[in-house]
Amino acid sequence: MSMSEWTRKVLVCVAFGSCLSVAQSAHALDPNTMRERETSPWAVFRNGFFAYKQGHKQEAIEAYRYAAENGQLGARWKLARMYAEGDGIRRDDYEAFKAFSEIVQQDVEPGSLEETYVSDALVAVAGYLRKGIPGSPVKANPIAAQDYYMRAAATYRNPNAQYEIGRMFLTGEGVKASVKQAGRWLQLAAEKGHAGAQATLGNLLFQSGKVVKGLAMMTAALERAPAGDQIWIRELQEEAFSLAGESDRRTAIALAEDILQKGTAE
Repeated sequence: MSMSEWTRKVLVCVAFGSCLSVAQSAHALDPNTMRERETSPWAVFRNGFFAYKQGHKQEAIEAYRYAAENGQLGARWKLARMYAEGDGIRRDDYEAFKAFSEIVQQDVEPGSLEETYVSDALVAVAGYLRKGIPGSPVKANPIAAQDYYMRAAATYRNPNAQYEIGRMFLTGEGVKASVKQAGRWLQLAAEKGHAGAQATLGNLLFQSGKVVKGLAMMTAALERAPAGDQIWIRELQEEAFSLAGESDRRTAIALAEDILQKGTAE
């Protein structure tokens, strides 16, 4: 795939450190060396990132596509994310699904530099399979979705996957409902600071009679939750707060502060 003139100019500067050093180095001016560095998937990916940060998203997309087609996993992941979020390009869940699906086919060892890309892609593919993609060949398949979540959760210890598995066990979605199994997976995600898992686990504890610990976990979760999760967590926390006694409320607030400092509840 050809690249725009702007992309090539920036690539030369990035690959060699600076435009000035290119002009001063006889080796850098060698046509063969320049051609190799301009088309290096990693250099193109890096250039795409630079273009993206500068707001040149169409240039970034062009660079990401080139790098992805030439084996750069990070570029394929970034392109998939842009399709999934409609970031600089028309949102297309099916295109995102296909890109994420190619990523999860890679054999990436846990702890490797590319682990994050595969782990996140597994969660993304699971999410699409869980609900299906209207107008595409991808139909809802919660059983297959759980398989992908499980791979991300067990192999890469992804807290988002652990949280989603916990939710599926709670509702019996694609699996036999089990509060015990749900609690196990939610606990793993909660220990990694996942606010949704902490709130859900806290609600389970509250409902089972562990009022103080449950209320404390929901309160701590509300403090660290991203904006998109604050509404439903606040509803859980406020309902529990209204049902708890004054003494339990005070103790829970103190415990919540301890959780926020230490990360987990003892």
